[in-house]
Amino acid sequence: MDNDELIAEMAGGDDAALRELFTRHAPWLAARLRAVLPAADVEDVLQETFLAAWRGAAGYRLEGDAGGWLWGIARRQAALWLRRRGRTALLSDLATEGERSPADPAEAAATRAELSEAVEALGPAGSPQREVWRLMFVEDRTVADVARLTGVPVGTVKSRAYRVRRLMRAVLRRHETARDGGTR
Repeated sequence: MDNDELIAEMAGGDDAALRELFTRHAPWLAARLRAVLPAADVEDVLQETFLAAWRGAAGYRLEGDAGGWLWGIARRQAALWLRRRGRTALLSDLATEGERSPADPAEAAATRAELSEAVEALGPAGSPQREVWRLMFVEDRTVADVARLTGVPVGTVKSRAYRVRRLMRAVLRRHETARDGGTR
């Protein structure tokens, strides 16, 4: 049974489908959550994630990706978990998936500004390159998923992804060179 069928069965109240979905996806979700959560909280957030998936299974769209859907739920559950415990400083880690923020608040703000500028270099929200960035690098979708969702050939998605990486790398290198005093 594929993931879509499992989610449909889960929406109908089949707890065996929930167990199977958990068996398939919990290991990689836990690994990603460990990058942004204290280890002691990962199991609890996983349980909250699959409980939310159980409750929201009826709203799952078949044209989506089960892994991306579950990761989106896990990110939201992790954010809620951290907010409830007053750990808002860790929330920004959900966006960067484990890259720890610098200890210096000024450096952290500069890094966020640099990343924001790199994203802006991709064009306005909704532009083809920005959509590829959002789908592939924020929502962690596959090239095939992005091609299907945007209605363009796989090769076009790959070309856009290459341009996205190149543009972002160029903007971030400019900042790195400026920070290092132009020595690069």
